[in-house]
Amino acid sequence: MKKIRFVGLDVHAETITVAVAEPERNGEVRSLGSIPNRPESVQKLIKKLGPVDQLRACYEAGLTGYVLYWQLTELGVKCEVVAPTLVPVKAGDRVKTDRRDAEKLARSYRAGDLTAVWVPDAAHEALRDLVRARLAAKRDQLRARHRLSKFLLRHGRRPASGVRAWTAAYLNWVKKGVQFDQPAQNATLTDYLHEVEHAQERIVRLEQAIDDAIKTIPERMRAVVEALQSLRGIAKISAVTVMAELGEVSRFETPRQLMGYSGAVSSEYSSGERTRRGGITKTGNTHLRRIVIEAAWAYRHRPCIGATLKARQKTASQKVKDIAWKAQHRLHRRYVHLTAKGKIKQKVVTAVARELLGFIWAIAVEVEQGYNAREPKRAA
Repeated sequence: MKKIRFVGLDVHAETITVAVAEPERNGEVRSLGSIPNRPESVQKLIKKLGPVDQLRACYEAGLTGYVLYWQLTELGVKCEVVAPTLVPVKAGDRVKTDRRDAEKLARSYRAGDLTAVWVPDAAHEALRDLVRARLAAKRDQLRARHRLSKFLLRHGRRPASGVRAWTAAYLNWVKKGVQFDQPAQNATLTDYLHEVEHAQERIVRLEQAIDDAIKTIPERMRAVVEALQSLRGIAKISAVTVMAELGEVSRFETPRQLMGYSGAVSSEYSSGERTRRGGITKTGNTHLRRIVIEAAWAYRHRPCIGATLKARQKTASQKVKDIAWKAQHRLHRRYVHLTAKGKIKQKVVTAVARELLGFIWAIAVEVEQGYNAREPKRAA
């Protein structure tokens, strides 16, 4: 019988602190010190630890990404990336060092107390990076617009009545209708305006890159992206974001697991006969939670299929369309019901978003199962 050794890795940008837990339940957990975070150093470490089929390694998800995971996998070592917020912590432990963290990971991994996260493949990770780059550009655009608008407001410069902010007419007014007596203020205006235009160019460029990426991703992923657009409030960018953040949705056995992954479920502190629930946990994927909450605002309107939504549903199957139509009715009733009870709109929309995740799960699983059913036929 093989004796499995459990390796805990505390990973930083330049170093990796290593600890090993021997196979026995109460076996020794010892630190092996630190090594440089370089491929050649990792390779030497694995040779030193013994046969790769007897090693199980883990490290916490973080800023270093999944590079180490792929390195260990290529070397034949089974590796898992664990959720840092779910690593057990002793209440009275007030000493934190890299050595202790590595030993704790190795000990907890041997005990089976760690929760692994999903590791995206190359296609999913590339799409995720692109979608998050667009989000960063949108946030930069918002900041640039705020700087310009507050600068104009501070000096009493306002557009003519009826000119909406950030339209072509508004920007034309800023360029041609705003002048200052002081050259320094004109230079400031030019710089702020340049940043606004630069941010817009970035967004256009990244959205074009997303369009190009959709054409090149695997057909299975592209089918899920197209099917999710059948839902009201979820257009191309939202659908791509959901796909990039979730990967294969069928890995969640139930919609409740997906809701928990998003962090949109209520926190709870119950004991005995007392049940107390609080706000949402916010311990899941923040990008996924943000996008579904934005989409959930669309369900405050009565169910209908407009021209834009009808065009998005053109390639969808009838079953996907039925799920999307059911979502409109259920989520709108939910919004009306909770609003009538006097709930705050933001809380109502969060509750609607949580249920929207259930419909996202249903559509994605329907598409993915369809591809799973066809794959054996292709192999034959």
